[in-house]
Amino acid sequence: MQLVFSFYQRAVQASQQLSGLAPLLLRLYLAPVLLQAGWNKYQHFDATTAWFGNTDWGLGLPLPAALAALAIAAETLGAALLLLGLFTRLVSIPLMITMLVAIFAVHWPNGWLAIADSSSWLANQRVLDAAEQLSTAKSLLQQHGNYDWLTANGNIVILNNGIEFAATYFVMLLSLFFSGGGRYTSLDHFLHRRLIAGVR
Repeated sequence: MQLVFSFYQRAVQASQQLSGLAPLLLRLYLAPVLLQAGWNKYQHFDATTAWFGNTDWGLGLPLPAALAALAIAAETLGAALLLLGLFTRLVSIPLMITMLVAIFAVHWPNGWLAIADSSSWLANQRVLDAAEQLSTAKSLLQQHGNYDWLTANGNIVILNNGIEFAATYFVMLLSLFFSGGGRYTSLDHFLHRRLIAGVR
């Protein structure tokens, strides 16, 4: 048993040379998602500002233009810095705040699921009600449309817009906050080594 444990310990220790891969993959996954979100807000700045500020059909946030500009800056600049692995821990903070705002101001009333799936144990009443709507939509499309063509690239679903994606991104960013950009895979790593060498 001691031999097995010793082998396991050596294998884990050797694997640490590749520990930068996990943060690298998180960064590579998050960067295009955040860049797209920021770019969409930038392209539709007036609509984004209106949605941020409107109390009837929007978020009802104060200073909507300033908050929209901050969200755009956080997402676009944050995406670029994550891609490079530069100031990873620092840039994770405003991005986590952005995700928390998305979770609690936008998605929270819809529950967890991003896509309405009435078979899920996470389905709330909104999702369960969507099952009948989806069934009706499919029936109408089968009767009056080219259903095979419409579903050739995937099934028709109802967007539930729950917290699932924003919560997942938050967890990924939180992980990057604690791990940093990654050993050998980020500019942070090489800057840190250079600073340490300079101190010596």
